[in-house]
Amino acid sequence: MIRRHTLAPSDHRRLAHLCGPLDAHLRAIEAALGVTLARRDDSFRIDGPRAAVERAVALLDRLYEQASAPIGERKLQLALAEAGAAPAAADEAVDGGERVVLHTRHSDLTGRTPNQMQYLRQILAHDITFGIGPAGTGKTFLAVACAVDALERHGVQRIVLTRPAVEAGERLGFLPGDLAQKVDPYLRPLYDALYDLMGFDRVAKAFERGLIEIAPLAFMRGRTLNHAFVILDEAQNTTREQMKMFLTRIGFGSKCVVTGDVSQVDLPKGMASGLIEARHILTRVDGLAFTDFTAADVVRHPLVARIVEAYDAVRGPREA
Repeated sequence: MIRRHTLAPSDHRRLAHLCGPLDAHLRAIEAALGVTLARRDDSFRIDGPRAAVERAVALLDRLYEQASAPIGERKLQLALAEAGAAPAAADEAVDGGERVVLHTRHSDLTGRTPNQMQYLRQILAHDITFGIGPAGTGKTFLAVACAVDALERHGVQRIVLTRPAVEAGERLGFLPGDLAQKVDPYLRPLYDALYDLMGFDRVAKAFERGLIEIAPLAFMRGRTLNHAFVILDEAQNTTREQMKMFLTRIGFGSKCVVTGDVSQVDLPKGMASGLIEARHILTRVDGLAFTDFTAADVVRHPLVARIVEAYDAVRGPREA
């Protein structure tokens, strides 16, 4: 199908921001949606499958509206991911699935792919939710966003973020500093998500008031977490005993999200992953939900999705 589309109103500055340096944004749209774009001033000739052409037209219009300032790489990749998932997302909406919008510093934060939207709905509807899949699929970021949203709405009294201090090829004992300084690098992705969603100053104040707590998984033993939003990240590196211990910490008025990538287990050879075992044991337990992400849900640089697909092709189906 070939379609000609003209952007309106005519604005050469917006057009330059939309196209990117040397039309780099247009080339990214072509690669992501499987279309061919030819431009003459503010008119486009779009060639490709009908559905892809329609998605490209909608994406060009949406990005043009947002192009009062240069379009950054992150905004472009998120828009491409959302455009690529548009048909499935529309089908899901017809089936009655509500689109969840979270209240954070990103006022329009929502799922970009069908699996991400399902993940958000499951977090809202279940006490314990598992998000399992490759890097870059938004498992941790969306979970932290849900936690921030719940805290802002006073749905919970605090946020507790934890992950096992299991290293990928290095030993904690070789790192300088005391225990807190040794485990801090393992918790850094959680800090980064909080800073992005709340801003540095608000996060610092929340820590001071005890509204947010980040700790290694080993520190969870013996605790009962009431009225808290609890997230266990990198759960593929838990042992069977650690996973059971963590899941039984959940108290009244709390929500729990467990995230991990079972293709990146850093446990010693021969030691079973608590996440893989939990996937088998807990599938039919009421009150729990599982979302399985794939390379199609990756919303980082498009090369990340291609890397994931290449590794999956060699390994075969991912163990879950």
